[in-house]
Amino acid sequence: MMGINHSCRKHSYKTCQKQKNTKIQNVNSTEDSRWSLAVKLSMEKPGEHETTETEEDCRTEDVFYKFVILHAEADISEALRIKNMLENDFSIKPGIIFAELPAGGYVLKTLDNAVNGSAWTILLLTKNFLTETWCEFQSHATLINSINMCHKYNTVIPVRPKKNYLPRENTPFILKLINALEEGSPGFTQQVQKTFQEQRYLKQHALWKAEKASRDQPEQ
Repeated sequence: MMGINHSCRKHSYKTCQKQKNTKIQNVNSTEDSRWSLAVKLSMEKPGEHETTETEEDCRTEDVFYKFVILHAEADISEALRIKNMLENDFSIKPGIIFAELPAGGYVLKTLDNAVNGSAWTILLLTKNFLTETWCEFQSHATLINSINMCHKYNTVIPVRPKKNYLPRENTPFILKLINALEEGSPGFTQQVQKTFQEQRYLKQHALWKAEKASRDQPEQ
């Protein structure tokens, strides 16, 4: 009888231990799924994907854009729609979306080039925004950049599109502190015209050109 009880306890211990290990694996898997994209992208090295720099890539880096749209991977078509609207309806061009930027190399460097290579950074606030860790990282990185660089102050513009927009109550607190452009609001046209001022663009363009000339100058 004692042998039977001992065997049961031993079997029960193994079962509990197996269940415990399974739970740990599930937790680790969940954490990995939340952070894998940001970590993977930040640690990518040049040459792991596209290594050949095309002439188109070079031309992209030589253009100072009026705006860049940062968006969720699922929102590429919506980002293109917003871009075309700003360019065609408001004559705010050139603009670019993150998906159109050159691939390959460090993705964090691509993000840095996108933000510093444009006058305004638009954060496309859709319901998909909260489903991708990379989007949250983008928003924090751009906000920090705007705080650390005087000429980038007030250049981060959250935009809520008409459809599938991220409700204000679900918006991360740090983004609630910034006035967002609401495509569905009656004052949207006036908001856009007030935000994207040509004088501000020309000032940032001049600073970008001076910095680029200094960077491209051969060392003595």
